[in-house]
Amino acid sequence: FSYRCASLHKHPPELRFSLSVGTKTGYRLFSVTAVDKLDCIHEGVECPDVYIVERLFSSSLVVVVSLSMPRRMNVYHFKKGTEICNYSYSNNILSVRLNRQRLVVCLEESIYIHNIKDMKLLKTLLNTPTNPSGLCALSVNHTNSYLAYPGSATIGEITVYDANSLSTVTLIQAHDSPLAALTFNSSGSKLASASEKGTVIRVFSVPEGQRLFEFRRGMKRYVSISSLSFSADAQFLCASSNTETVHIFKLEQHSPSREEESPTWSAYVGKMFTAASTYLPAQVSDMMHQDRAFATVRLNMFGLKNICALATIQKLPRLLVASSDGYLYIYNVDPQDGGECVLVQKHRCKEEENPEDVPPQPASQSYAATVALPSTPPSSTTLMGYSEDGGAQKGEVIPEHEFAEGPVCLDDENEFPPTCLLSSREENLPDVFPC
Repeated sequence: FSYRCASLHKHPPELRFSLSVGTKTGYRLFSVTAVDKLDCIHEGVECPDVYIVERLFSSSLVVVVSLSMPRRMNVYHFKKGTEICNYSYSNNILSVRLNRQRLVVCLEESIYIHNIKDMKLLKTLLNTPTNPSGLCALSVNHTNSYLAYPGSATIGEITVYDANSLSTVTLIQAHDSPLAALTFNSSGSKLASASEKGTVIRVFSVPEGQRLFEFRRGMKRYVSISSLSFSADAQFLCASSNTETVHIFKLEQHSPSREEESPTWSAYVGKMFTAASTYLPAQVSDMMHQDRAFATVRLNMFGLKNICALATIQKLPRLLVASSDGYLYIYNVDPQDGGECVLVQKHRCKEEENPEDVPPQPASQSYAATVALPSTPPSSTTLMGYSEDGGAQKGEVIPEHEFAEGPVCLDDENEFPPTCLLSSREENLPDVFPC
């Protein structure tokens, strides 16, 4: 999902969100402008069986990797219908991340960092810990371009790397078990992580690496966390997994002064627990200090891979969940009281015709429902690839306007303000491929 500013007005800008989906025949790009509207803005058929598709924010640049050539990355200008460049690697590509300064390609035991404006290879991180899922996160704030990836294959250590200065920033001992999910907030000042156990989610400051928050997703069972995502203001963090529940956590520091000014029975009990925790084993003490979910969503599916994102659509907070069953689900989120989120729309992202939508539910007493507002074939031209030194040989140099900053009109194709992006693919294709 991606969001972008709508205009130059000084009032809080409208946001636009997009969804990228890999399919058997290619890839599809969708734009979400309203809760009840999902527009397919482009369908690429340059190569079949796409399992990675990453768009440069809201620009016309899209990076594609196909099952037929898993070691080759293609960069397209989808509005022109042209290939800007392609690049091949020594092993299968597991993930791609990009912002206005850097394009990062992650293999199982190496990471390649490119200058996105001319695709020159700037740095190769060789012999990185085995990373079979290609787990990594790149800050969308290109002024720092922090890159996070596993620092160990056996414990949950995070390496934070500055992709601009090409130097290691810090190592964070985040979890006892190997990492399963990583994400930065939009400014790159916070980093969230989860381990393979999936019971605890932690948030750290960047670049200091100090633990800021710790949330408990559950205790009854271990789960596989499939995605983490901050809200645009970094006040909320959502987490989805292979279970039927999506959790939303609220990032707020509890003020002890308020409890002292207006003492209550619950505050008194809380203080007693805090005092008692100092005499308990470390694991029990940590559990007592972990916050629980502020809001939850019960999905009508179980065991399917999905991704989640927090968005503001039509001036209201929403949770978006894209699932491998080919649907996009949109829920209302109550930012004041939290609780169970309400499903308001279901969109089909599959290639079949006659999309099947679920109409919005009747108004309820929830915050979001109460204040809701009414909604208002490509060219086959191929450009030259790359020389051995990693620079463009005769291909296009990515135009400067693709990296322009600042809020602008949505209809202006020459400007693309900051966004955050999550990509999903429609088919259950394998993440690791045999050599």
